[in-house]
Amino acid sequence: MSASIRHEHVLSFAGEEDGIAPGDVLLDVHNVSLAFGGVKAITDISFNVRKGEIRAIIGPNGAGKTSMLNVINGFYTPQVGTIVFRGKERKAMRPHEAVGQGIARTFQNVALFKGMSTLDNIMAGRSTRMNVGLFWQALWYGKALDEEIAHRAKVEEIIDFLEIAHIRHTPVGKLPYGLQKRVELGRALAMQPSLLLLDEPMAGMNLEEKEDMSRFIIDVNQQLGTTIALIEHDMGVVMDLSDRVVVLDYGKKIADGTPDEVKNNQDVIDAYLGVSH
Repeated sequence: MSASIRHEHVLSFAGEEDGIAPGDVLLDVHNVSLAFGGVKAITDISFNVRKGEIRAIIGPNGAGKTSMLNVINGFYTPQVGTIVFRGKERKAMRPHEAVGQGIARTFQNVALFKGMSTLDNIMAGRSTRMNVGLFWQALWYGKALDEEIAHRAKVEEIIDFLEIAHIRHTPVGKLPYGLQKRVELGRALAMQPSLLLLDEPMAGMNLEEKEDMSRFIIDVNQQLGTTIALIEHDMGVVMDLSDRVVVLDYGKKIADGTPDEVKNNQDVIDAYLGVSH
């Protein structure tokens, strides 16, 4: 049975509040430049992400890919340029503000609470959706109790969706690396993002783990309607998953287009082969 059939009628929350139609621009990066001291990490980069697509950001090591994600989710503030997300222009934003606007993130190196269970790690992602005050949360009574029950039900849906019910109560530090990456994906999904940023979701995985993660990424995009921007070094994965690809090299954009257009671009070929200019 295919993943799309297996996951049908499960979870339907991403982007419900956007007011942006599929295919329209959800995120627009305008002439962004970022430098640390005298070192330029990103130089005059522009591209967009359309609602409902999987958008890949690729390039050799040191190309500025992770710096670009860090700008999008507010971890870095660019010296030049702006970002328009869901029709609102911004330059500076803190990460928690990005989460509040609907941007969630996973990391190249797993960033989980290793002593906590799978369930508790994913519940942590729901904290941004909780409305009751700390007083009621501490009492765990009335509205706080009702809200926690509702959030836990949503987390259980995510656990079923990602097929990790068997590790629900396992401390994530005891899990194989591939499952830890899946739990981190679950925690990001618990935020109900309009835009999901994935920083090398396949890093360190074997072939079987990559196939599983690829399947879940497709399901998150197609079944949940979540727009995805991802960094990935496995070019086979990028070409199979992505609708469009933007290519960076030494902090500059050298190509932007469909997977076929990008893989046949001579500048991209030279960058990956290390040809000097």
